[in-house]
This record gives sequence, C-alpha cells and structure tokens, in this order.
Amino acid sequence: MRLRVTLMTLLLAGSVLPLAAKQETLQELIARAEAASPTDRPALYIEVAESQLKSADELYTAGKPDDARTAVNDVVTYSQKAHDAAVQTEKKLKSTEISIRKMADRLRDIKRTLNFEDQAPVQAAADTLEKLRTDLLAHMFGKGK
Repeated sequence: MRLRVTLMTLLLAGSVLPLAAKQETLQELIARAEAASPTDRPALYIEVAESQLKSADELYTAGKPDDARTAVNDVVTYSQKAHDAAVQTEKKLKSTEISIRKMADRLRDIKRTLNFEDQAPVQAAADTLEKLRTDLLAHMFGKGK
C-alpha cells in the first residue's frame, strides 16, 4: 500500500513540475540564468532566446514590427550569452550549436513572411547566429582538439 502511495505521489509531482516551470516569466528565467552555475547557463540562455524568438514570430504576425525587432535583438543577445558560456566552460557546445542553428533557420523562415522593410534586421540576426554557430563548430572541431 505504501508503495502505491509513494508511486502516485511521485507521478503527481512529476506532472506538476513541468507546469510550474512553464509559468516562469521571462524575467524570472533571465534572473535564474544570470545566477546559475556557468555550466547551466548555456541551456538557460538558449531557453530565453527561443522564448524571444517565439515572441518575435507572434509579434510580426500581430503586426507589431517594432516590438518584434526588440525580441529579435534579444534572440541575438541571449544566443551570444549562451555561446560565450558554452565556450568558457567547454560544456554543452553541441546542444548550444544545434539550438542556435535551429533559431537561425527559423529566423530565415520568418524573414520570408515579412515586408521588405522588415526583412533586413531579421536577416542580420540570422547571419549573426550563423557566425556564432560557426564559431562553436570551430571550438568543437578546431585545431586545438
């Protein structure tokens, strides 16, 4: 009987924790990333960047290009922070590179849906992410390894 109660409690706790994590605001996530250990920072910064990428897409769809540009700038900023943290610790290089590649691809997809005037900042952000990705690849497979 105790085993069943313990298992049910663990299952319930396991299903509630993801809900609590999703309710975390962007500012709380940023604060948690800043306070995290250096090895945990890349993943947290990537999470912030992906959240801002989703917001940028939604804002462009809603017809708010100025707010969307701010979100795109945040994508670049937090991707840079994730890159720097991964290079500094030499941990999570591969997962950071994969996430940055996917975000760069998504930015290029978003760019294709925009008016000509709104495309340049998004393309510049995608190019910056591509440079970060290339640098991560160089750290993973470069001459020092």
